[in-house]
Amino acid sequence: MNRQSGQYDNDDKNRNSHLDPPPDPALGGYFLHPTAILEEGACLGAGSKVWHYSHIMSGSRVGDNCNIGRNVLIGPDANIGHGCRIQNNISIFKGVSLEDEVFCGPSVVFTNVFNPRAFIPRMHELRPTLVRRGATLGAGCVIVCGVSIGRYALVGAGAVVTRPVLDYALVRGNPARQKGWVCRCGVKLGAGLICPACGLGYEKTGDGLTELTSAV
Repeated sequence: MNRQSGQYDNDDKNRNSHLDPPPDPALGGYFLHPTAILEEGACLGAGSKVWHYSHIMSGSRVGDNCNIGRNVLIGPDANIGHGCRIQNNISIFKGVSLEDEVFCGPSVVFTNVFNPRAFIPRMHELRPTLVRRGATLGAGCVIVCGVSIGRYALVGAGAVVTRPVLDYALVRGNPARQKGWVCRCGVKLGAGLICPACGLGYEKTGDGLTELTSAV
């Protein structure tokens, strides 16, 4: 795209954008689609890819090997760890932090002000949201600000999360309620907190579950 005219060049029209592109060393080892915007003061890690019409605002940090889908807004001052997958049509606002290897399904909704009014400035009242390592947020779920999502937790599609989610917890519904536990591999745990797919076992802790040292 010609950034001044806003028109596509012929090379852009012919781009096979469905193919995984190699990182461009001239851009610091990441791929930025011609329609995407990386503002001055934003950091994008090596091996990361940013797709059509996405916008990373100043002060935001995106780690290495992330995949940022179409029409994603990040920031300002948002933090995304390494190896995250952000699907299409998501806004990750100031106050939201994702640790490493978080998956956000299409159209996940984050908020950062609990009781917004158009006529009352409340950006100084932001409630931070933290999504811990390896967690999965299903398509179209809503994360009300001020909560934490535990490590490797799984939030079902369309759920509305209004309270903290424990490590490895499976939650779904509106409001979201815990419906079991999931393995690191994403499969629901069976009897005795043992994964029927990979055999990994768990035990309960105050924060949710912790992995046993070896598969059962």
